[in-house]
Amino acid sequence: MSTIKKIFKPDRYIATYSVEEAHHAMRLDQFLLIYMTSFSREQIKEKIKDGHALILGRPGKHRPNTKVHYGDTVELTIHKTEHEDEYWRGEKIKLVEHPEILFEDEDTYIISKPPYMSTHPTGKHLFYCATVYLEQLNGRTVHSVHRLDRETSGVLLLGKNPSSANKLTSAFENDKVKKCYFFIGKINEDFKGEYTLDAHERLDGGGEGRMRVYINAHPENSTEGKRAYTHFKILHEESGYVTGLAFPQTGRQHQIRKHAQVHGFPLIGDKQYLGGYPLFQRFKDNITNPEDHDLMEISRHALHAMALNFPYNDERKTQSSPIPLDLKEWMKEKMTLNLEDFEKKLNQVIEDYFSTLDK
Repeated sequence: MSTIKKIFKPDRYIATYSVEEAHHAMRLDQFLLIYMTSFSREQIKEKIKDGHALILGRPGKHRPNTKVHYGDTVELTIHKTEHEDEYWRGEKIKLVEHPEILFEDEDTYIISKPPYMSTHPTGKHLFYCATVYLEQLNGRTVHSVHRLDRETSGVLLLGKNPSSANKLTSAFENDKVKKCYFFIGKINEDFKGEYTLDAHERLDGGGEGRMRVYINAHPENSTEGKRAYTHFKILHEESGYVTGLAFPQTGRQHQIRKHAQVHGFPLIGDKQYLGGYPLFQRFKDNITNPEDHDLMEISRHALHAMALNFPYNDERKTQSSPIPLDLKEWMKEKMTLNLEDFEKKLNQVIEDYFSTLDK
């Protein structure tokens, strides 16, 4: 497949594709589905009918069944609409438009990624993305180095050029980056207190005929999946909830969220591991009921990338981000903590942890 170029703007996404010999005489809607896998065929048909998909240089109105020919150039435009909007209890959530830039030099951005912002464009999430925001800010390509789940907030590193991005990516891949996450969990009957989990994880597909991301954990001696290791430090327990810090030693998908569930304190707001697949799908389809919201308690899973320690310019750099407002508001309502003192305690634990690392 041949993508000629992609252009990301705040209000629209423009992708240009070249038709290869293998796709000669294919219907236009079928050709576009090769690239736009997160859209249904009916959605693609509507875009063609609305004039948002064009075979450049070919006059006349294009239809879904219009045939593409080898050497054609197809341009698809997706306009920003309501498909990236988020809702909670029937009301649209106000998203953070301008994420805080924690650090910037000639090579690197470090931001505090707000919840719901994607790291980079993927699937239907093409506009509310860290790379898109920063590229519009400075007019230059920005390269993702690692990623956070869309609902996870916190410290995110991005490269301003391929060289810096490659160096930082290599540090992540070679276990040179140490991570610390803040979490809030809801205690259930499987709760075992503070622990370190050394397990194996496997990505499963399922869910009514479509691939769906769901992680299974297996015992340490299992031959299934890949090894995943997380240490949790619980710093406060009250009224059936726990909060503290998670130190993942590996970087598997959904690792902290799954490990918290396995040991009896799934994260509040976690639609997959606290709620389960039917509830997850109801939120996805925006057909939730009041009981769904009552179970979740907050609109997104309570996980925040609070600090990273990584090699940078021949030394180790630590970058942190404070507990975000939505999690603080929940804690004010549910817990008797002095949040200022508690955050100082968190930062001291993080500082002590990072100070033990090899320089």
